[in-house]
Amino acid sequence: MKNIAQSHKITPTHLERKAVVYLRQSSERQVQQNKESQRLQYAVADRARQLGWKNVEVIDADLGSSAGVGAAKREGFERLVASVAMGEVGIVLSREASRLSRTDKDWCRLLEVCGIFGTLIGDAEQVYDLKQMDDQLVLGIKGTLSVVELNILKMRMHEGREAKARRGEMVRMVPAGYVRDGKDKVAKDPDRRVQEAIEMIFRKFRETRSARQTFLWFHAAGMELPVNRREAGQVRIAWQLPTHSFIAHVLQNPFYAGAYFWGRRPTETVLVQGRLRRQSGKVRRPEECKVFLWKHHEGYIDRETLEENLKIMRGNNMKVESDESVAPIRAGQGILVGLVRCGRCGRKLHVRYWGKSGTAARYLCDGDYQLGGSYCLAFGGSTVDQTFGQELLRVLSPLGMRAAVKAIERRRLGDDERRRAVARQMEQVEYEAKRAFEQYNEVDPRNRLVAEELERRWNEKLQRVENLKATLAEMDRQVRPLTEGEQQKILDLGERFSKVWEGTDCPVELKKKIIRTVVEEMVVNLDETGKRLEFIIHWKAGSHTRFEMEKPRSGVGRKTSMEDVDVIRRMAVRYGDDEIARVLNKLGRRSATGKRWNEERVRATRKTYSIDGRRRSTPDPEILTLGRAAKYGSVSDTTIKRLVDSGVLKKEQVAPWAPWEIRRSDLDSQPVRSILNRLRQTGKLQIEGDSSDVQRLIFPEPQ
Repeated sequence: MKNIAQSHKITPTHLERKAVVYLRQSSERQVQQNKESQRLQYAVADRARQLGWKNVEVIDADLGSSAGVGAAKREGFERLVASVAMGEVGIVLSREASRLSRTDKDWCRLLEVCGIFGTLIGDAEQVYDLKQMDDQLVLGIKGTLSVVELNILKMRMHEGREAKARRGEMVRMVPAGYVRDGKDKVAKDPDRRVQEAIEMIFRKFRETRSARQTFLWFHAAGMELPVNRREAGQVRIAWQLPTHSFIAHVLQNPFYAGAYFWGRRPTETVLVQGRLRRQSGKVRRPEECKVFLWKHHEGYIDRETLEENLKIMRGNNMKVESDESVAPIRAGQGILVGLVRCGRCGRKLHVRYWGKSGTAARYLCDGDYQLGGSYCLAFGGSTVDQTFGQELLRVLSPLGMRAAVKAIERRRLGDDERRRAVARQMEQVEYEAKRAFEQYNEVDPRNRLVAEELERRWNEKLQRVENLKATLAEMDRQVRPLTEGEQQKILDLGERFSKVWEGTDCPVELKKKIIRTVVEEMVVNLDETGKRLEFIIHWKAGSHTRFEMEKPRSGVGRKTSMEDVDVIRRMAVRYGDDEIARVLNKLGRRSATGKRWNEERVRATRKTYSIDGRRRSTPDPEILTLGRAAKYGSVSDTTIKRLVDSGVLKKEQVAPWAPWEIRRSDLDSQPVRSILNRLRQTGKLQIEGDSSDVQRLIFPEPQ
């Protein structure tokens, strides 16, 4: 630091105040590694004392904080400005102007406050008085140069990174399963255990067709996977049970398909609560990144497998519209769900389940139904599934023996993948045990503190080896070879594939797996008569076959009774479907299928017979039911019934058991009001023609 004599700009007023030394470094990495820069900045406090200040405050709260545009709020800088504004600071010292600010806004704000309160500014070269025009000019130029310098550095660094990325060399951390070779190129990890573990993730996903089921399989089998972990500034492989997010990341990451991408999550400057902040933007699709290169390195899977995996995972997402042809297998009875496409409009048919137990499948194409139109195509699923099953058996039955032989081979191998993974783990642990022994063997036995620790580590490795050997032995014991009788039974199943398929013991999930394995898609259309369905099957191998069948008819010979239709038509004027269903059930009526009426069946019947209506009843303030009429007149239901029976009060009823309809105007008529007033005064209901002598008292007379 250059020694500078007492400046004529420093007055006793300045010396009465404190001197503030401001320190800043842009990142945590600089704080940890650029120690010399820190020492030089802290040394500025000695210069403040040389200039005559006894009260020197060092503000270092902003070490590791950027001062660029959009950076987070700097606590130390704000404290500095506040102290200046309170007239407590005589001079602000910093090693260079860029330490105070990297933006014109903060720089000008500091200069303005210092000029108002007569605070000096000093750096490694000079002391500046903002009341002097020359000093203002010099500080303004230095501040501008600081901003320009930052922008130039950023531009050069960004261009350098982008140029390196376009060559596919900008890789900060390769994912688990990859390493950098001696030429700084990306290559598969030479550890065979690591490679086989990553490959197993993709194989298990193709079997389960679900990231979650893959995750559960690894946990159920106790299989550990390699993950990257930072230790002492270096990235090392650690083995642990996988998380669901790790499995999903591996399956979705194009890097495992040999693709390189850069700029997937760009940084952008946004305005938040009046302040500019830099934050990570929305994650882009790999294809939308600034740099995206296929065949950059050797992949664990190819591009087509990656795209199919992504399609399956999107289909598994129930929160968005998904493709059921790639979704996980579920237990619904419709075995063709997600595979049938409408030959008229090209939409995928979806399945709905009907019937008493909700298992009768029906395939539908929505058409423009959602816009008030009609279904494009709809037919029952049971007959179609059976007919398709016969076509499938015709194609697959000759392959039954081959499948049986494969099943025997798979059973003979048992859980070979898990066993191979445990064997690889044991090889690694044996190597670590040998290393631990070599370290223990090299230590001086007299140094018991070190020898005891190395011996403990060696014993731990030996114990892990013994545990893994026991695990392998248990796995070998559980894998029992098939007897000749069991092998023959499997071969017989291959010969009788059609009987196995049609048997009640064959689960629907298994049928769906077989179908999705061999069928790409089916296209269905109606012939010109509208009575026959025409199917075209697109098999996975690329060939096409077709078959026809009569369109299944639903509800043949079953028709809603016209008496029921009449009740629905009359009640629909005022009452909802729920009330209509209640009345029909009270009348002992049944639907066309012989079931009790409910709201859905009433609505379906209204639609069939073009009857306008509503789901819920709409009360008419001028038409009262029995209960509402009693409440309106503040009397009992019995009183209203007596008035109706005597003919004084009129009521209407659409059908037996339908609600009474009493007009409010009839309740307000003079005869009815007189009777009700007399009832309230005497406690006796006196209706013309009744004998008041035998009339029962409603309210007891006072004693």
